Amino acid sequence: MTGTSDTSLTEAEIEIENDVEQSGSGLLFGLSAGHGVKHFAQGSFLILMPEIRAALSLSDVAIGGMFTAQQIASGFANIPAGFMTDFFRRQLPIILFSSMSLVGLGYLLVGFTDWYWLLLLAAVIIGIGTSMWHAPAFGALAARYPKRRGFAMAAHLTGAQIGNTTAPVLVGVALAGFTIGAFNWDGLEWRTVSILLIIPTMLTAFAVMFLFRNPPGSDSAPPDLKSYFAASRKLVTNYRVLSLVGLQAIRGAVHNSFQIFLVLYLSEELDYDAWLVGLHISLITLAGIGSTPLMGILSDRIGRKPVIVGAMAVTGILLAQFIWIESGFPLAIALAFLGLVLFAVMPIIAAAAMDQTEKGSEGSSIALMFAGGAAIGATAPIAAGFINTEWGFQGVVWFCVIIASTGTALSLIVPMRGSD
Repeated sequence: MTGTSDTSLTEAEIEIENDVEQSGSGLLFGLSAGHGVKHFAQGSFLILMPEIRAALSLSDVAIGGMFTAQQIASGFANIPAGFMTDFFRRQLPIILFSSMSLVGLGYLLVGFTDWYWLLLLAAVIIGIGTSMWHAPAFGALAARYPKRRGFAMAAHLTGAQIGNTTAPVLVGVALAGFTIGAFNWDGLEWRTVSILLIIPTMLTAFAVMFLFRNPPGSDSAPPDLKSYFAASRKLVTNYRVLSLVGLQAIRGAVHNSFQIFLVLYLSEELDYDAWLVGLHISLITLAGIGSTPLMGILSDRIGRKPVIVGAMAVTGILLAQFIWIESGFPLAIALAFLGLVLFAVMPIIAAAAMDQTEKGSEGSSIALMFAGGAAIGATAPIAAGFINTEWGFQGVVWFCVIIASTGTALSLIVPMRGSD
């Protein structure tokens, strides 16, 4: 469903906006690169999981519970991040620095623990760190590109797709090692890999502090507290936004549940080496590197709803393939096609949510999107853990197909105001 803008811009405003957008490419590419590093670290945890599971003798439910705790913590962390983004725009570099530093701290704990509950704490810290990136980064881009939010959100997520694609392969090779001619390298222990992951996260943390010293909106006065909370009340009672929060929760539940137990299926049922597991996981996001910006541009032109409905429907159809495709080359091809839509639709849902909100509350809009989505979808990984124990990976696939089908039905009835 498309719609018309509630307000019209004057020629002078359009000219100013174009000038701002042209001068903001460094912000777009810089935040996208940082987002790529964030997702590289986030995706690495998934590939480490079979090694951690074996070392600590963890059950399916323990694995699911750890990701559930991470989702809940990640969701709640978005709330203060959104508030800080809207009120302290000048401090955006500090918020981003804190985000990446917490991810590094989490991996420090992973590298030194033999105790499940400390590992769970590390997962929670990593979740908090990764979630704190969303509100300031998405909010800054929404403010910088008000007329091209779909493209800006998608470009930012393209960085995430690159991180999600390279992390499984590189971490898998680091764990499994490789042989070239007479040279043989046995790889690294999972604890060592965890410690090494601190390097890119901290380099990124210091880079954003240096590069983004003048973020968008830093010269404007912070919003009035009373007006801000009035706008926030409107936000949390906006049925359009709340519907999109639910839709994001469904998409996230499908993605997380499928990906977590796919890793264990490839490692334990198919007995793939770590590098081959990583290669297959990378296929889930590889095609999205190209499809994500295209979907963003398309949503700017024809509206968010047709793109979201189509992507959710295709996700359900492609997931259903895994009921009978179990291994080999067909499995790899099916994963590659799934990568066209599974993660790529997320920025379009985010852009649709921001289309429904007032100017100046972009950070809170994104915070609500991720916080609500994480809170609603947090039970999915632990539920998938029970299902995997009882019925195996095929049961998890059925679970994901049902959730994705529900998301498709919801996307058809969710009211969406057209992009501005």
